[in-house]
Amino acid sequence: MEYKKILIAIDSSSYSMKAAKAGFALAHQLNAAVGIIYVVNRAKEIVNADLGITTGESETLLLNEAENTIGQYLRLYDGIGQVEKFTPEGLPEDEIINIAEQWGADMIVMGTHGRSGIGRILTGSLAEYIIRHATIPVLVAPPRME
Repeated sequence: MEYKKILIAIDSSSYSMKAAKAGFALAHQLNAAVGIIYVVNRAKEIVNADLGITTGESETLLLNEAENTIGQYLRLYDGIGQVEKFTPEGLPEDEIINIAEQWGADMIVMGTHGRSGIGRILTGSLAEYIIRHATIPVLVAPPRME
């Protein structure tokens, strides 16, 4: 199988930085196109009328966070060619799979928080979900990767 399109799933965590490093390095080695996805998770939306935060303002804040994070990663890893940016709104587990299929990705690269035990049971594992539901290979950068 050839890997011509690599989709890197990120968020604002340090775990995503490790995944981005691995994904960009792999794309360089394989001369593959890169897509970077930051899902705007509406479940994290904060609306507080007492503080004057409306739904529209909260949506804008979440989208700005996504754009800023992608921008930071792209500034750190420039010179690798055109990078396709995706900022869909929805649940990360659904949107990562959807964008990978729509874009025609050959591989998904993502990080993991490395939770275990009760923490993983209570919060679930996005990486585990993607591994189980993706129809393409998934590379997961471990939390302790150097």
